[in-house]
Amino acid sequence: MTLVSIDKTLLFDKTMLAGGGAPANRFRDALQRGGDYLDQCLADGAPIRDVIYQRAWLVDQLLRHAWQAHIDNDAMALVATGGYGRKDLLPHSDVDLLLLLNARAQQRLKPGIEAFLAFLWDTGLEVGHSVRTVKDCVREAKADITIATNLMEARLITGNGQLFDAMLDRTGPANIWPSRKFFAAKWEEQQARHRKFHDSEYNLEPNVKEGPGGLRDIQTIGWVAKRHFGAERLRELVKHRFLTQAEYDSLTRGNNFLWQARYALHRVCGRREDRLLFDHQKTVAARFGYRAEDNSGVEQFMKTYYQTVKEISRLNEMLLQHFQEEIIYSRRREKLRPLNKRFRTRNDFIETTNRQVFKRHPLALLEIFLLLQQNRKLRGVRASTVRLIRESLHLIDADFRRDLGSQTLFLEIIRQPRWVGHELRRMHKYGVLGAYMPEFAQVEGLMQFDLFHVYTVDEHILFVIRNMRWFGLDAYRQKFPLCRQVLEQAPKQELLYLAGMFHDLAKGRGGDHSSLGATDALAFCKRHHLSEYDGQLVAWLVEHHLLMSKTAQREDISDPEVINRFARKVGDIIHLNYLYLLTVADINGTNPALWNSWKDSLFANLYHTTLGALRRGLENPINKAERITDTKTRARAIINDGARREFDTEPIWSQFSEDYFLRYSATEIAWHSASIMKTSEQRLPLILLREETERGATALFIYMRDHDNIFSHISQTLDLLNLNVVDARVMNSTHGYTLDTFSVLEKSGAVVTGRTRKKEITDTLRHNLTSLNRPLKRINRIRSRRLQHFSVPVRVDFSIDAKNARNIMEVSAKDRPGFLSAVGLALEHCGARVQSAKIATYGERVEDLFYITDRNNQLITDEAKLKCLSDTITASLGIA
Repeated sequence: MTLVSIDKTLLFDKTMLAGGGAPANRFRDALQRGGDYLDQCLADGAPIRDVIYQRAWLVDQLLRHAWQAHIDNDAMALVATGGYGRKDLLPHSDVDLLLLLNARAQQRLKPGIEAFLAFLWDTGLEVGHSVRTVKDCVREAKADITIATNLMEARLITGNGQLFDAMLDRTGPANIWPSRKFFAAKWEEQQARHRKFHDSEYNLEPNVKEGPGGLRDIQTIGWVAKRHFGAERLRELVKHRFLTQAEYDSLTRGNNFLWQARYALHRVCGRREDRLLFDHQKTVAARFGYRAEDNSGVEQFMKTYYQTVKEISRLNEMLLQHFQEEIIYSRRREKLRPLNKRFRTRNDFIETTNRQVFKRHPLALLEIFLLLQQNRKLRGVRASTVRLIRESLHLIDADFRRDLGSQTLFLEIIRQPRWVGHELRRMHKYGVLGAYMPEFAQVEGLMQFDLFHVYTVDEHILFVIRNMRWFGLDAYRQKFPLCRQVLEQAPKQELLYLAGMFHDLAKGRGGDHSSLGATDALAFCKRHHLSEYDGQLVAWLVEHHLLMSKTAQREDISDPEVINRFARKVGDIIHLNYLYLLTVADINGTNPALWNSWKDSLFANLYHTTLGALRRGLENPINKAERITDTKTRARAIINDGARREFDTEPIWSQFSEDYFLRYSATEIAWHSASIMKTSEQRLPLILLREETERGATALFIYMRDHDNIFSHISQTLDLLNLNVVDARVMNSTHGYTLDTFSVLEKSGAVVTGRTRKKEITDTLRHNLTSLNRPLKRINRIRSRRLQHFSVPVRVDFSIDAKNARNIMEVSAKDRPGFLSAVGLALEHCGARVQSAKIATYGERVEDLFYITDRNNQLITDEAKLKCLSDTITASLGIA
């Protein structure tokens, strides 16, 4: 491909500023024409670096003309700083200017400065400016590393050159921020910046400038190189032997790719935008040539992006390590300590004893990570050894993977008591994990264009393994108390790690990733000489890694038959323990926002109930009548505990169905019953609120005379109150009363707290439930920006729960404010009633189950009524 050159005479000519009209308008027109010309050059194949640099040149010319018209005084200098100083100027980048002046001329120059800046604002140029003397620059730079960095990149546009040189000298490393302190500050700055992005390059809406592996990481390398070596360009690091030519070329390619992505974002948005939001990914991907009707084009583009930032991140880490050795440790006496014949430590960093180590001993490519786990004082890998690892990846071939020594080393790494997730992540960054496990290499950078998975597949897997390791740490005992207990009963944690590694490795291949992954996992276990039992356990966990999640979130786990069926599938306590740990780690690794007290309680409840069933014996399943009797006995004891007289619960309990005593705990039944017995008919509806229950959510219990549209009114009211319904149980007594329980959380995922908030909820519900014939106002809340970019067709499917003589209505659609109330209104309109609901949201997609009957609490057999429900819900939820 022939590179297009940029003709400066077409980009800018003085005559563009001549003629009639306001000067600011001519200036604006010249900037617009020049920008359009550069856009066309880029589209025609001009290198992005040339386009960006020439944009800076264009702005230079315009600023010189404006300067001459308004100031043109030798007592001042017009200086470009920051990105503009580097000549990194994108369409909507800030033009950072320093107006450097002689202190004695400050007052005299003030009117001209004000006129100059006012003119620039009139032109629409996005200017960030400061007006300082040299002394001001020194003072501000001493106090703020960011200002010192901006001044370090300063470039004279026009004006007093001596003043400019004096500023550079006075703010240089000989006077402030010597390279040692500068490096330490910049490293800390980068670490803090990375923490804002969860130390991950693989966020689904990454920031191409500030995120890990982004442009700022490249700039950090350049800043340190310039401060220490006086290097004006990264190419000079090749001369200093900090980079190889190949690494420099890779860094340059990465820089150019990110520049192009950022340039495209600026043009697509018409403003400064550095985030690759879902809103823009398809358009930006198309500009890179990734076009498709479905999401495959976006996924291919983002995979290229992730591969790019991963390489930049690795080079950034290696170079900063080099700088640390050169700047921090060069003055110290080196501490060398042998570890074995192949490795030693230098200043607490591991390195090879010579450059031939990996060539002579390929297994050392795994051994180094084991040594990092076993030696607590080690702080990392020396840069030269990181480079050597990368250069030796070709040694990890089929023979290497079949070698008993390498298999033993890998298993030892995942059997270590510490830093398993940490070192697997390091292996991933250096390319070793993908080389050793080709299955893992296939999912590197693989994204799923949805809101449920917030990380790429490879990053998700590593987060899952990290979570598994966290379960055993004291720091996370409070967050995962049950996981800590269960983990202590897992005899071999490496089996859990392997299940975590393989559970999603088959994604992107087509077909059932659980079954495909199970096949891969079993083959891997056999290849690594695990016992038949262990291999089958890992494969079973991979194949059924969604079983517990689906059971808890889509079935009625208060039903003994559901528990018995789940227990039979699990088989024994060992499988249950591993499956519970894998499930919790998976959910937390998919999207940290998904885990809350409700989910914690839901899965703990399923675990404990199934554990009881397994201990009881599969041949002796849970008996419904026995469980009801036990629940009643315990509830009665709670009610009468401390009471002056014994309450007779039979008059009200005789009116409640068996389901009521199966679906509520003894504590909940006691709470309901005691309040019902104390409440007269005139004081209904009875509305109870308990801040946090054993179910991990705030419980709202409503007891009142039955009415057809109670569910729709309650669901609408909770939507208006901005509460998130996570579970709903609706029951009727035999004497015409309804007992409805809604488990709710605030939108933040927290339980309801505060006397004022609780009163607002109960008062609003009471007001709306005493006026059931009055329609409530429609909910018109602003919808999520992210949701607008996903298309989820509305589906309404029906099946029959023959055992309980009711219909099961499954509604799947895009999430939206008022979702549940829309369903409630449809049920009211079509003459159906809810008995219970299972609420589940997966990113942008809602999949709710409603157990429904007709108004007489009978199974719906009328096809017209089912069609009414389907049509009404589809029409309501299908509105964008």
